[in-house]
Amino acid sequence: MPLILHGIGTAVPSRRLSQADAVQVAHRINAETPEQVRLMTRIYQKTKVLSRGSVLLEKDGDDGAIQERLSFYGEESPGTAERMQAFEDHAGELALEAAAKALSDSDISATAITHLVTVSCTGFQSPGVDLFLIEKLDLSPSVQRTHIGFMGCHAALNGLRVAHAFAEMDPKAVVLLCAVELCSLHMAYGWHPEQVVANALFADGAAAVVASVNPVPTHQTLALRRSGSMVIPNSSDLMHWEIGDHGFAMGLSPLVPETVGAALLPWLRDWLKEQAIDLEAVTSWAVHPGGPKILSTCAEVLSLDPGLLHESRGILQDHGNMSSATILFILERLRRRECSGPCLALAFGPGLSAEVALFDFQ
Repeated sequence: MPLILHGIGTAVPSRRLSQADAVQVAHRINAETPEQVRLMTRIYQKTKVLSRGSVLLEKDGDDGAIQERLSFYGEESPGTAERMQAFEDHAGELALEAAAKALSDSDISATAITHLVTVSCTGFQSPGVDLFLIEKLDLSPSVQRTHIGFMGCHAALNGLRVAHAFAEMDPKAVVLLCAVELCSLHMAYGWHPEQVVANALFADGAAAVVASVNPVPTHQTLALRRSGSMVIPNSSDLMHWEIGDHGFAMGLSPLVPETVGAALLPWLRDWLKEQAIDLEAVTSWAVHPGGPKILSTCAEVLSLDPGLLHESRGILQDHGNMSSATILFILERLRRRECSGPCLALAFGPGLSAEVALFDFQ
């Protein structure tokens, strides 16, 4: 039975950083020499991220210098406890906005939700975002909760797989999935090239889905048919996400795109063959924009028309890489375009691992 995505909701912080603002922050916390100051602008330009949201911003863009608007990052790097307090302060409200939009979009009452799946790799707290959503949305106290933590950028697809399993096990189940990521809490200090690139790419956002196996005659919906996974052998050192004394540290090797590219096509062709569909029959694509090089590599190895990744590039440009929430932003843009035919979602994370999900528009 396919999992029907009845509603999708997205949310980003109301206050945003322009690329110029982000570069100024990087000059202050990362650059240690004049040469690094010069390099920083080029690094940020190459990300193609023009704007991003951060829950840490204290004023709007025209209300003072960036140092005044983002005082969280001062002379010394905040500790992990301080960053986790910021997650507790801000994650719930952003998740709530996305979840409320998804419920409204689905025309399904919050009282109908039987399962709640939350996703995040940027913060931990207990009671957590799940309890916050139960209280603020007035969900049933008997709603069944599952949290998917620390899986990285592909975790919303893992969350959809969990939701699908719940709904297949109980056809009466109605699942609310919510992914919330506050990546701006984890900016690293100092000149560590992999972490400098991560600082330049990541941002804050939340996205939610209301889903079940029961078709509802409303607006166009997405139907999840199948999902799959692959861990690329001998690649675990190329991407990692580790908890340190000063937040969560990202390791992001420049070898990631070519490593993914070398393994992607044969695996994907075999997986699609099992679903009785050819690669060429896929009419729309939701590829997680880990960075512009990931998108160009996927387009090259899969022989995709560049226009098929328009939404992925647009989300990266407008919002940055919001980790797990990002793929749901892309699916929502594709749905608004009223696409038809098979849609393939791809996302990558530490491992190196890849997740794939096959959808139909209905």
